[in-house]
Amino acid sequence: MSIATLRRAAKETVSGLPPAFWWLWTSTLVNRLGGFVATFMALYLTLEQGHSASYAGLVAALHGLGGVISSLGGGVMADRLGRRPTLLIAQLSTAVSVAVLGLMHHPAAIAAMAFVVGAASNASRPAVQAMMADIVPPEDRVRAFSLNYWAINLGFAVSSAGAGFIAEYSYLAGFLGEAALTLVCAIVVFLKIPESRPDGTAGPLSARKPDEEIGLRDVLRDGRFMGVVGLSFLIALIFQQGYVGLPVAMGADGFSSSDYGIAIAVNGVLIVALQIPVTRFIQYRDPRKLLIVSAVVAGYGFGLTAFADSIAVYALTVCVWTLAEIVNSPVQSGLVVLLSPVHGRGRYQGVSTMSWAVAALVAPLMSGWVIDRYGAEWLWGACAVIGMVAGLGYWVLMRGLPREPMVEKPSMEKPSVKEKEKEKEAGAAEVVA
Repeated sequence: MSIATLRRAAKETVSGLPPAFWWLWTSTLVNRLGGFVATFMALYLTLEQGHSASYAGLVAALHGLGGVISSLGGGVMADRLGRRPTLLIAQLSTAVSVAVLGLMHHPAAIAAMAFVVGAASNASRPAVQAMMADIVPPEDRVRAFSLNYWAINLGFAVSSAGAGFIAEYSYLAGFLGEAALTLVCAIVVFLKIPESRPDGTAGPLSARKPDEEIGLRDVLRDGRFMGVVGLSFLIALIFQQGYVGLPVAMGADGFSSSDYGIAIAVNGVLIVALQIPVTRFIQYRDPRKLLIVSAVVAGYGFGLTAFADSIAVYALTVCVWTLAEIVNSPVQSGLVVLLSPVHGRGRYQGVSTMSWAVAALVAPLMSGWVIDRYGAEWLWGACAVIGMVAGLGYWVLMRGLPREPMVEKPSMEKPSVKEKEKEKEAGAAEVVA
């Protein structure tokens, strides 16, 4: 592939998106560059503070519980107050609570602030997703969600490496650094990102009138959407095993933490390297087929881990399920927008985000119970079964789903001379009329 071809591909990937999206994208990248707490909280509590592993697990669970609750609250706020005010409140609250958490030493205070940090940091996600759906045309949404996911993983990869060095110097510096970067995100939102909440026009699949109010009860009664949320939970449950089940299984097989680090690093490297080109390949393909295939590949990717006996094989299995993750994430986000009424996007995105937060709570319990009782091989077999169930679920739920413009490739053909003449005649007739 020539350099000119690569340049053209890169230009087509980033062109055509509105400036507000890129400011939102920048805010996401900066936010993930400061991702210190979620990555190093366990080490901070056990090594720096001297607490037990069980206490660290409790704090992590409270952090996740805060995220579950705020997913719903953030969605409601995004619809009622607006996307921009919700982002500002969430990011300012995150900045303050993270800084306070770094100064806490009493176990009860640390646990309480961890809950607050989890709630504050997760409250912005429904607003971000809803705002992207508001400002990006339907045909570009898969590409936009993919670019945003790419920014999340790029920021996480950089922050993980940099935060490790910061932690060796001072954990408090890490907390304060995350607080500062989150404050920068709030400033970007305040200065550069306008409010995007629609005036209440119904979405493509919504039968509601514009003036009808969308409540959480209405979202929970939306059978097809809640089915998709349930499938999203199953997919998240599979992917979470890469961070909770995989390190435990590799440790039981005699591998070190650095060995696990090498294997899981493949995930971030592949996402950064392949997210954009893969999205170009799948952008105009049928999302129904993509979700079915990605669910099955994710399940069997983890299922193959049962046969891993070296770092190379473990890394190979990570490659398989990472490809499924690259496809599933932007397409799933686009599907949520497709099923959401425009004036209820915040609540719908909040419920969708909650599925991942709940999975983050359930996955450690699931992996620990299965590995202790039956062995890691049964965990990987269960992942394969869950992937098959999710694929079947997508096939059942999305039969009859109309195709949105986001999956229809726009025509690149130039209009003929006759077509141009017809357009001119039609325009002249309108002027005369």
